[in-house]
Amino acid sequence: MLSLQLDEFMIELKEGSIKNVGPANKEATAKLYDVDSVDVREFGDKRVKLAFEDDEGNEVEVALFPEAAREVARGVEMLEDESDVFE
Repeated sequence: MLSLQLDEFMIELKEGSIKNVGPANKEATAKLYDVDSVDVREFGDKRVKLAFEDDEGNEVEVALFPEAAREVARGVEMLEDESDVFE
């Protein structure tokens, strides 16, 4: 399940074209639940891409610099040691 929350978001759809309407102060939050597959790969010269997909074909990709990717890996390792989630 993909959940999107879009704040201050308005677009104009005219003759098949999408155009931003209003100021450029848009914010969005995307959440993907019930992830079915995860892919980790290089992205460009200096980043790591994490791609998550559910069984409905919804996909979220996140490109991280190496230090941020290491933080994610450390966080997962800490949860493995401290949480019942991984049992």
